[in-house]
Amino acid sequence: MFEQTFKNIDDILHKDAGCGSELDYVEQTSWVLFLKYLDDLERDRATSAELTGKTYTPIIDQEYQWGVWAAPKLTDGKIDHNALTGDDLLDFVNGILFPYLKKFKLSAENADTIEYKIGEIFSELKNRIQSGYNLREVINRIDELRFRTHAEKHEMSHLYEDKIKNMGNAGRNGGEYYTPRPLITTIVKVVDPKIGDKIYDGAVGSAGFLCEAFDYLKSGKELSTKEWETLQKRTFYGKEKKSLAYIIGIMNMILHGVEAPNIIHTNTLAENLADIQEKDRYDVVLANPPFGGKERAEVQQNFPIKTGETASLFLQHFIKILKAGGKAGVVIKNTFLSNTDNASIALRKELLQNCNLHTVLDLPGGTFTGAGVKTVVLFFEKGKATQKVWFYQLNPGRNLGKTNPLNEKDLEEFVELQKNFADSDNSWTVNIKDVDQSTFDLSVKNPNTPEADPLRQPQEILEEIKALDDESAEILNSISELI
Repeated sequence: MFEQTFKNIDDILHKDAGCGSELDYVEQTSWVLFLKYLDDLERDRATSAELTGKTYTPIIDQEYQWGVWAAPKLTDGKIDHNALTGDDLLDFVNGILFPYLKKFKLSAENADTIEYKIGEIFSELKNRIQSGYNLREVINRIDELRFRTHAEKHEMSHLYEDKIKNMGNAGRNGGEYYTPRPLITTIVKVVDPKIGDKIYDGAVGSAGFLCEAFDYLKSGKELSTKEWETLQKRTFYGKEKKSLAYIIGIMNMILHGVEAPNIIHTNTLAENLADIQEKDRYDVVLANPPFGGKERAEVQQNFPIKTGETASLFLQHFIKILKAGGKAGVVIKNTFLSNTDNASIALRKELLQNCNLHTVLDLPGGTFTGAGVKTVVLFFEKGKATQKVWFYQLNPGRNLGKTNPLNEKDLEEFVELQKNFADSDNSWTVNIKDVDQSTFDLSVKNPNTPEADPLRQPQEILEEIKALDDESAEILNSISELI
């Protein structure tokens, strides 16, 4: 049912002049979904209060509640045909509802409350649906959805993940919000966070890492009330620069079951590393910072190792913000391991001297659909210098891509061998003493395979051409949107 509802909503938004792409569909579906979710949450809270003989004070004033403006019901349970629609509905939503919801940011007790998140979300977005009749149809469809049981929330979270995944093909850098879930699941498994750890992603995007870590920590055992409260309020932290990704990240975490996510809308790299104190640090970092971005000179001033490369600045941030003994799993372009510029060499030296870079997972091209770059995952612990690095070169035995994506089975051998840093045809260990001490070059060179033929396969060349063509088309698309 949920899946068909989402499809119907996309069909409605496709007809609307204000929504031009999958990104718009997700954004507009998100705010309406959020208000319906909020209504169900309030009902659950009111029921719980009633059972314990307490009085529940709703978060949302009556005239702004879902059951009043969005879905007033007749006695048979159907939406009243006199419910707001057309221009009347648009005038109410744009001129009255959104301004009311924005005010919660100022009146909330602190940033950890759902009240603050309401204010922040509705300060960040606007209703793009231009037809009040289309908006009425969307509301009617979303009103059919329920968020009351665990099973309903679980199904909804999976469908929402699918929508985020589809954004990767929608242009406007949608793909940077999405990391393949099998990869995230594997990274979380290897890092192995525990309840009580503070887990952080400073490039949170759609919050995939935090959602997977939440699922990992609550699976397989009954949690005490105290443990559940720790997971809800004192475990997951994120920062996100872009408005749309910020909204999607919050919504994704809410649908996974985190009521008031600790995600802040800010540019992580605008913070000066020198200002980070012990109280600001985290036990675990899980992240996939954006590839290939370039930062301005004033942003670079916040970092001891100056570079315009966004991912390198993020890596410095992650090393600094980890507690001593803290663990990390970070995705980065594979060129980080061998770049010869001064900043890359200095950063590799910093990583190897201040952290134990115990594992490097080398991912094949095509892992990130449409990105056209090769990546590695760095697994490290802060506080001890690196003595040895265990490398694993993932070889799924097929070309990865949109129609043939990475799956968890592809990563099973890596997870098993990594437990004991075992050598195999795909894995080997490098002693840091044997690494060039002037460049700290950590290039992935599998000693178990013969030197590859310098002539590349035609299919590989064609895939690279296609990736470059897609990248060019996306850039042209972005330019045409700005004109």
